Amino acid sequence: MSFMGIDIGTTGCKVIAFDDRGDALATAYREYPVLSPNPGWAELDPRVVINHCKDCIAQVAMEVKNSDPVVAIATASQGEAFTVIDRNDKYLCNAMVSSDMRCQKQVQQLTEQLGLDNLYKTTGASPHTMCSLFKLAWLRENYPEILDNASKILCFEDLLGYELTGQTVIDYSMAGRTMLFDVTSKSFCDTILDSVGISKDVLSQPVPSGTVVGKIKPDIGEQLNLSKDVIVVAGGHDQPCGALGAGAVEPGVAIYATGTVECICPAFEKLLLSDTLRKSNLATYHHVVEGLYTTVAFNLTGGNLLRWFRDEFGAEENRQAKDAGKDVYDLLLRQIPSEPTNIFVLPHFTPTGTPHFDTSPTSAILGLDLTTTRGQFIKALLEGITYEMNLNVEILAKAGNEIKELRAVGGGAKSEIWMQLKSDIIGLPIVSLNISEAGCFGAAMLAAAGAGVVSSPKEAAKMWVKPSRTFTPNKKNLDVYSKKYDIYRNLYYAIKPVGSKMAKQTRLIAT
Repeated sequence: MSFMGIDIGTTGCKVIAFDDRGDALATAYREYPVLSPNPGWAELDPRVVINHCKDCIAQVAMEVKNSDPVVAIATASQGEAFTVIDRNDKYLCNAMVSSDMRCQKQVQQLTEQLGLDNLYKTTGASPHTMCSLFKLAWLRENYPEILDNASKILCFEDLLGYELTGQTVIDYSMAGRTMLFDVTSKSFCDTILDSVGISKDVLSQPVPSGTVVGKIKPDIGEQLNLSKDVIVVAGGHDQPCGALGAGAVEPGVAIYATGTVECICPAFEKLLLSDTLRKSNLATYHHVVEGLYTTVAFNLTGGNLLRWFRDEFGAEENRQAKDAGKDVYDLLLRQIPSEPTNIFVLPHFTPTGTPHFDTSPTSAILGLDLTTTRGQFIKALLEGITYEMNLNVEILAKAGNEIKELRAVGGGAKSEIWMQLKSDIIGLPIVSLNISEAGCFGAAMLAAAGAGVVSSPKEAAKMWVKPSRTFTPNKKNLDVYSKKYDIYRNLYYAIKPVGSKMAKQTRLIAT
C-alpha cells in the first residue's frame, strides 16, 4: 500500500506516493501559468490547476497500482487563494494568489471598520493584501454578482477534496490563512463574514488536519486509477505540512525552506498572540500536528535572487552546466570565498514579506569596490537573504518562541556551501534531510494517520524522517557575521527614506 501526498503550489502541483516506510515510489509534476491581466493582479485558473492535479494523481496512481496501490490521499496547499462556485458547480472566477495586491483599499477600509486589535486577536493575523478576507471584499465591491451567486467558496485544499469526494472540508491551518477564521474558537467568525456579505454556509467545515474527509467518488476513482475504497484526508497549509514532513513537530524546531521564496515555519505549544508578532506581521495559526501552533516567516525575494544572477550574469556557467550535465548553481556557488564578505545586500527585489510587509521596498547593494570578485558578489547575495531571515528568528525569540534547530528543505538545501553559510549567520544547527519535497511528505503522513496505519502524524514523522547531515556554525565566521548583522538590522530603515524619494522622482519623471 502507499499514501499519496499532493502539493498545490503557486506555479505548479506535485504528487508523490510513499510506501509505509516513507520511501518515495512515484512522482509527477505539472506547471501552470500565473495570470496577470492587470498590474498588481496575480491569478490562477482553478480549472487548469485541478485538471493538472488530476493528471498527476492518475499518473502516480497508475505507476503504483499493481505494486503498492494508494489507500489514502491528503493535500498540502498554498494559502489564501480561493475559488467561488455556483450551485451548478461552475467556477465563477479565477483564484487570486497571495501576491495579488489589488485589494489595498479594502485592507485599509476593513481594518478601520473591524479594528486592528480585534482582527488580530480573532484571527491571529495582521491585515495584508494576501489575506482572503480582503480579496473577498474586493470582489464584493467590484463584482458583487459573483458572491451573490456563490454556493461554495473553497481554497485549493478543499476544492480538490470536493472534486474527489463531494464533501467540503477544510483543516484548521488552511482556514487560519483566510483571516476569516477565529483561531481560538476554531470556527469562522460571523462578524468578519458579515463585513463582506457572506455566510458560513458557503464555506467548508473546519476540522483538524488528518481527519477523514470521505471516500473518493467511484467515477472519479476510475478516471484517476484509484480504488473506490481510497480515502481523502484533510491536509493543510503547505508550510506546516512541510514542517511535518521535515520532522519539525516539537517546540524549538523549525523548517527552513530554501527555494524561490525563503520560509521558516516553527512549532510551538501555545497560541502566541503578542504585539511583537503582530507588529512583525507574523501570523499565529494552527499547525497540522494537533496541539501545536505555528507561524510563517518569509522573504519573497529568496532564491529568486540567485536565479536572477544566473539569468543575467551567468551565461558562461549556464553553458558549462549544459555541456557537462552539471547543476548551474553548483558552478556558481563553487566560486564563493570561505570567509564573510564586506558587502551588504538588502534583498528586497520584490515585496518584502516578514517582518516589514512592504509592498514597494527599495533594494540595495553596498560596499562594492574595484577589488570585489565575482564570487564575493554571489556570496553577498546569499548573505543578504540570510540576514533578512535572521531578523525573523530574532523576533520569534523575543516573542517567546526561541528556535534551537532548523530543518532544511527545498532546492537550496542540496548545497552544502549554502547550508553552512546559513548556519554561520543564524548561529544555529541546520539539519539536511533525506527528502526535499517536504510538503508532499507531510501530506502523505497525514494520509497515513487518517488511514490508521500510523498512530499520529507525529509518529509518522519520527519513523519516516531521516536526517542526513547537521551543519553547525563556524565560530570564526559566526563572530564576524554577528558584528555585520548589527549593521544589517538597521539597513532597511536607513535605505527606505532614500528609496521613497527615488520612487517619487521616478513617478514625477514618468508623468
